Amino acid sequence: MTKKTIDQIGQLYTDNLKQHGIDSKSVGWPNAHDHLLRFDKLLSNVNLSDIESFNDLGSGYGAILDYLSSREKILKTYFAYDISQEMLDAMPTDKYPKTEIQKFLEPYLRTVADFSVASGIFNVRFSESDELWHQHILKTLHNLNDHSKKGFSFNLLSTYVDFKNDHLCYGDPLFFFDYCKKNFSRYVSLYHDYPLWEWTIVVTK
Repeated sequence: MTKKTIDQIGQLYTDNLKQHGIDSKSVGWPNAHDHLLRFDKLLSNVNLSDIESFNDLGSGYGAILDYLSSREKILKTYFAYDISQEMLDAMPTDKYPKTEIQKFLEPYLRTVADFSVASGIFNVRFSESDELWHQHILKTLHNLNDHSKKGFSFNLLSTYVDFKNDHLCYGDPLFFFDYCKKNFSRYVSLYHDYPLWEWTIVVTK
């Protein structure tokens, strides 16, 4: 992924934040219900009682912390990664006094955690070529795997759609399921059974 594309994507979410504030729309989701549904899928089959540290790649303003709190899960350590400094600054860290929160203005992980999540970070590619973006996705998946002790999850717009936008990326769920099985773990779950034009993969170790 080129620096130009990183800057474009970062600016997109910074502008969203300025327009919408701390809201699902700021991180590209039209409503809170769909936002929470994505978290449900990303943490499917994940035993939260075994998770003490968490990498959130593309954290935005840290909405997943509220989601985990709603499930009575308090993390010991939360590593927030984003390419928008404004998003990281907007995170209401004082709401989570029992969690050590570390923030990184980075496109890839460099901390090891029990579990890692990447939600929505592959959807917007702007003018990046399909080939380069595909390489970026695979590089990121290896980065997630290398920095996750117990597993990781991610989502992507599906190729099973009836319309495509030129600046978005659509991934073949069967390819990524096969890739994860061959490269990361025997235990891979693919979820394509919810009413959004996307899929979610959960890799457990």
